[in-house]
Amino acid sequence: MKKSFIVFLALIMSIAGFAQSKKHDQVAAAVEKLRLAMISGVKEDLEAIADDSLSYGHSGGGVEGKADFVEKIASGKSDFITIDLSNQTISVYGNFAVVRHSLYAKNNDGGKPGEVKLKILLVFRKTGKDWKLLARQAVKLT
Repeated sequence: MKKSFIVFLALIMSIAGFAQSKKHDQVAAAVEKLRLAMISGVKEDLEAIADDSLSYGHSGGGVEGKADFVEKIASGKSDFITIDLSNQTISVYGNFAVVRHSLYAKNNDGGKPGEVKLKILLVFRKTGKDWKLLARQAVKLT
């Protein structure tokens, strides 16, 4: 009886671990969709990854909602040439996920080439079968 319970418990834990791993992979894929959408500037891709309640915080203190976030990138006002992410961690809590990473990007905002180095905190919410960006906050790397 004791052996059966231990086997049952191990099975439950492995199933839970698999589900957590699957969610982790889905969130990582959502982060990659966001990265690619920010580089391409395709309005539909940006709208698809952003939650309607998006709160997008910049390292300079400004905060935008979904419409402003999409418009700035789709219009080219904020123009990312490259975005490289490193040191990424993902923690999933039910239908929410917290992602942290370092971001290094080359941009061409307003026709002026530049570089940004930031630490980023992202919060994703699972809506239906999709993970959408609910919140983002950036701080400058020192």
